[in-house]
This record gives sequence, C-alpha cells and structure tokens, in this order.
Amino acid sequence: MTATKGSSSKGPRYYPAEDIKVTKKHLPPQNPPKTRKSITPGTILILLAGRFRGKRVVCLNILESGLLLVTGPYKINGVPLRRVNASYVIATSTKIDVSNVDISKHNDAYFARSKEKTSEGEVEFFSGDAPKPAIVSDDRKAEQEKVDGSLLKVIAGTDMLEGYLSARFTLQKNDRPHVMKF
Repeated sequence: MTATKGSSSKGPRYYPAEDIKVTKKHLPPQNPPKTRKSITPGTILILLAGRFRGKRVVCLNILESGLLLVTGPYKINGVPLRRVNASYVIATSTKIDVSNVDISKHNDAYFARSKEKTSEGEVEFFSGDAPKPAIVSDDRKAEQEKVDGSLLKVIAGTDMLEGYLSARFTLQKNDRPHVMKF
C-alpha cells in the first residue's frame, strides 16, 4: 500500500506549546454492590480478615456504599462500630432482633476521616519516635455505649449468645469449612 497525501495516518506537523485541557466526562455514580441474601441486619457474622479476624460480630445495617455496619458489641469481644466489606465475612444462621438499635446517625460520612493535614515533615517522620496512638473521640465512645446498651439487652435474653459472640472462630488441621454449616 502506498501512502497518499490525504492520508490521516500521519500526525500533525504543528504541536501547540501549551497543553490543551481535556474536559473530563462525568460518569454517573456506580450502584452499590449487591449483598448476599444471607446478610441482613441482625445476622451474626464471622470476620475473615483485618485486625478482628475470627471474631463474631452483629450486622447492624447495610450502608449506601455496600459496606456492612457491624459491632462486637465492644463490651463482649472488643470489636467497635466499624464498616466491613461483605466479601470478608461469613454469614451464620444465627440472627437477633436489632430493630430497637438506633443507627440512623451511622452512615459512610460518620466514618470518613477528617481533612486535617498533619504538618509532619520528612525529618519528623524518620526521627524514629514511636507512632502516635489513635485517639478515639468522646462522641464515638458515647455512640458505642449507646448502641452496645440496646444490643446487650437483646443478647442477654438469648441463651448462650454472649459466649458464642466472645468465642473466636478458628480452623484446625482436619476441619473442612466447605462442609461446615454456619
């Protein structure tokens, strides 16, 4: 094949000195992922990853982002109110009534990090000081106690549920999780 003068395969000879701003296409927001039918508010879940792996928690709600709002309760097994991805949990057949728990205030914005930037420079970063511990605000502690208070009443009314929630889930050498009924 021979190239003709009118061929558009060649690039232009002139390139502008300044970059031309490309307008971004605004994409519509994505729909939240669909959660499994077995995960509903009140279901006892087993966490599979993260700091609290192996702990049993109570699902309180499914947030707009598709994440699950769960709590230990903190007084029983040390798991605070937190968001968890549904792919990192196993749903059990145990369910409790969480209709009287007030979770209207807890959404994705409640868990968002503050926009404050630390003025930590490179020297301070590499100075070798111990990392500063995370400070939990008094508002978060009060919210945790409020949610735990209403949940503990329901848990106390169910036989052996407190011991079940405080026990860790582990697998031994000959355990077969694909055969287990949760």
